[in-house]
Amino acid sequence: MTILPGSPTEAPPQEVPLPPESRVITIRPATVLAILGIAVLVGVTLILLYLAWQVLTWILVAVILACALNPAVEFLERRGMGRVSAASIVFVLALLVMTGVGFLVIPPLVAQVSDFVVAVPDFIDDLTRGRGPLGWLQDDYHIVDRVREAIDAQGPGGVLGLSLPVLDLVRSVVTAVVAVITIIFLTFFMLLEGPRTIKGALGLLSPQTRVRYERVGYEIYKTISGYVTGNLLISLVAGVISTAVLFGVGSDFAIALGLLVAILDLIPLAGATLAAIIVSTVVLIETNWVRSLIVIGFFVAYQQFENHVLQPLVYGRTVQLSPLAVLLAVLIGAQLAGVIGALMAIPVAGTLLAIGREILHYRREAAIETPPGVDLNIDRPVGDEG
Repeated sequence: MTILPGSPTEAPPQEVPLPPESRVITIRPATVLAILGIAVLVGVTLILLYLAWQVLTWILVAVILACALNPAVEFLERRGMGRVSAASIVFVLALLVMTGVGFLVIPPLVAQVSDFVVAVPDFIDDLTRGRGPLGWLQDDYHIVDRVREAIDAQGPGGVLGLSLPVLDLVRSVVTAVVAVITIIFLTFFMLLEGPRTIKGALGLLSPQTRVRYERVGYEIYKTISGYVTGNLLISLVAGVISTAVLFGVGSDFAIALGLLVAILDLIPLAGATLAAIIVSTVVLIETNWVRSLIVIGFFVAYQQFENHVLQPLVYGRTVQLSPLAVLLAVLIGAQLAGVIGALMAIPVAGTLLAIGREILHYRREAAIETPPGVDLNIDRPVGDEG
């Protein structure tokens, strides 16, 4: 049988696969140089930030303090006062309040610390003889003998961690004094020039971009000022109540320990717990275990009140962070910059949250204003060439 060409029974010709088409990407030398330049610029910036970390920390503290004082300045401005006069009055009042508190607290604080130092040998003598509330440490575990062995082996400085040279200690004190003075002046100048500087910087932007930056800037300012003022109020409440309770149990170091509670309570979450451990231990050594249990019970009850009533009012309304986010921020801040990092962790986390919310808000606006299938460059449906 002969099969004619084009008949239905003829086998179709097999298609030969074509080799994959190769692509050649051309990168201009200018692009390579631009990428290298950006990488070098980023590296230099990171190195400069690392070298200037201490000064940047001072600036950040001054920014936080200025944000905390600025609501009072704006209150005076709304009453018809000029910016310079309002900022000067608020700044001077803040310094006077701090000075007054120092004069009220420092003399009894120094006296009580001196009394505690004088009483330490008696505490140690009781511990050595197995007497007092902690005498069982020597009887059961021979703590004093172990400490004496460590002192003989390492010296007192090695045991107490005081092996730094005297020059380093003096340098640290001088640095602290310089830091305080620098932060004070930075705070004052930020109160004076801050709004005008920010307004000038925003004036360089386009109207649409300026609205977004103003919105996120206001959220950051509200977060920082609300957190700082609220945290100071919580610490003040903790210090006053703790001092009253310590006076009630008959502690001779109530003011010193109350001030310690107020300072440690500035550190979110972990500060109150650390203060409770230190204060209850001192009360146990100073008095007896019954009064120490009373102090422990007070701190447990107060921490519940602070965690469930005071802190949600501050962190929930101003920072809008969950307790888990607060804990993570504090841990990361403490690891990066110690106590300062722990204190500034929540304002920084709230700032990042405000920036993230603004980015999401901008993307939603862009999605609403740009329907699918619309080319933003020519503002007409894609594929419509007419």
